[in-house]
Amino acid sequence: MPLFAYRCVACDTRTEMLVRGDESVTCPECGSSRMERQLSRFAPMSGASPEPACSGCALSQGCGCAAQGGCTH
Repeated sequence: MPLFAYRCVACDTRTEMLVRGDESVTCPECGSSRMERQLSRFAPMSGASPEPACSGCALSQGCGCAAQGGCTH
């Protein structure tokens, strides 16, 4: 089952849901069926290692910073 990101038009709640086929989705907060499918961020393929964002990340197990110059090391 694919994972999709949605935004509720009624209450602006953002959520991800596992959706099968043409299954309809409803907002978990307000119950509205007016949901817009959003573009999802892509996850790296398993086994792939992302490039470190800073030299501190390269020296450790990775701090998780995504912005250049934003490392907390």
